[in-house]
This record gives sequence, structure tokens and C-alpha cells, in this order.
Amino acid sequence: MPIRSSVAFVDDQAILSIDPFVVKLQSAIPAVQSSVSHLYQAHDFFDPKAEIFVDFHIRIDPVGGLRRFLRPQVQFKFDGKTPFKPLPYSQAFPFFEWGLNWCIANHHFRHLLLHAAVVEQNGQAIILPGQPGAGKSTLCAALVGRGWRLLSDEMAMIDLISTELIPIVRPVSLKNESIPIIKEFVPDVVMGESFHDTAKGTVSHMKPPVTSVQNATQRTKGAWVVFPQFRQETRLSVETISKAAAVLDLAKNAFNFNVLGASGFEALCDVVENCDCFRLEYSQLEEAVGYFANLAK
Repeated sequence: MPIRSSVAFVDDQAILSIDPFVVKLQSAIPAVQSSVSHLYQAHDFFDPKAEIFVDFHIRIDPVGGLRRFLRPQVQFKFDGKTPFKPLPYSQAFPFFEWGLNWCIANHHFRHLLLHAAVVEQNGQAIILPGQPGAGKSTLCAALVGRGWRLLSDEMAMIDLISTELIPIVRPVSLKNESIPIIKEFVPDVVMGESFHDTAKGTVSHMKPPVTSVQNATQRTKGAWVVFPQFRQETRLSVETISKAAAVLDLAKNAFNFNVLGASGFEALCDVVENCDCFRLEYSQLEEAVGYFANLAK
């Protein structure tokens, strides 16, 4: 049975429910335990002694040997294997988040996975694909801060049969200038620790709203596919694109498209067929969020 406790870890282990997955995390690193306990506080944790199926077995361990004195590092382990090179000890929690993204993207093939944020309001969802630097996560965090339901910051998970969007509610990863921007834009936002000098610069995580976690089993349908692009000192502009162009661009953002083959292509086409598709350039969050608010009325 799930245990609801502010202490997520028992004997340096936590079994975390992130619908539709269950993750077992083993780590004695204080920053990992405190960040998971804080940012995933609204999620369910299972008794580590309970017999329950776990989708992903993850360990975050310090690297041993002389290196731990001269250059402390941590290693991410998945099913006992080490798919990545070690990272600095100070980046242990971001390593968990990045590694879990990799686990899902490379080992989950029951649904189509797109690299995109998903938010929903009034039963209508926006799919926000984006390359690094496009402003996808910043826009996602701003919309969530203004009342949109968070489904995911990193992945749009699509049912191959119903084409419904399936939530994977986790903290929203923000980088560099986006961190103070969101803190100012959403005054009551709850942020985790900031981690500096990572490969992505300074990284911090926005705690998902409790209501989004509570509604994590509630699927929805896509209404819009929006390719955002942040550009300094530019006025908001919207360009409608064809559904064919949207399918091609989304396919480039798919994690498991090549594995799913025809079923993935058909699901993607069905999703796009029922969505309005456009590109959006923005520099002011207030303007962009206002635009989406009008769409969802």
C-alpha cells in the first residue's frame, strides 16, 4: 500500500509513483533525498518492503576511489548498468531527472513519446514541442502558474489507440534566465534548489501543483500543437502551419517513432488531424499566456 509521509526514503530507498510508472530510487546522497522528498511531496510513495512491480530501478551513488577526495562525482545506474559518464557530486539530483527522462524515452514503447510539454485547461490541451532554447519549459511553467493543468514538461505521451494524452506529472525543469523570470511571473511558485555549472548552465525545478498530481490519471485530448520560439524584443506573432508540416516536425521530436513504425505514425497523424497547428514567437510571457487564455475560452 502507498505510504503518505514527508519522509520519502526508508533505508536510503524510495519507491515513487509517477503515473503511469513506478520508480525505485536508491541513493544515500542528501541532496537527492531532500529534493525528491520536496519536489515529489504530492506524489505517492510505496513501502520499500512491499511487493510491487517497478518499471525503473535507479541508483545514484558517489564514485569511489581517490576521485571522491579530489573530484567528487556521482554515477547513475539503471538496472545495475551505467549508461552515462559520472557527473559532479553537486549535480546528483539533476542527474536523476535527466536519467529518468532517458529511461522512459529509451525503454517505454507502449505509447508514442514526443519531446514536448503538455498543459490543459477546460478539457483542451496544448502540445508544445521545442528544441533547447525555444522557451518551451518557460512557457509551460508560466501557463501552469496561471492555472493550466500540467501533464508534462518533457514528454507528450500518446495512447496509440485512443490518441489521448497521458499525464506524466513531474517537476518542470528550468534553466538559467528562466529561473528568475518564472519566480517573478509566478510569485507563489515553489522551486527546488538551484544547481550550477551543469552542461545546461544553472538548473532548478518547479514543483508541480498538487492538483496536477492528483489528476495524473485523467487523460485529455489535444486541441492545439504549438511550436514556440522565444526571441528577444519581438512582438507576439502567430503563423498557422499545415497539418502535414506539423506531422513532419513532430516526428523529428519523437523519441520512439522508429520503434513503433506504422502504429506510431497513424497515432501522430490522428492527433494532428484534430488540432490547430501554428508557430508562435514571443518575448513577453504575459502576452503569450494571454493569447492562450483566449484560445481556451
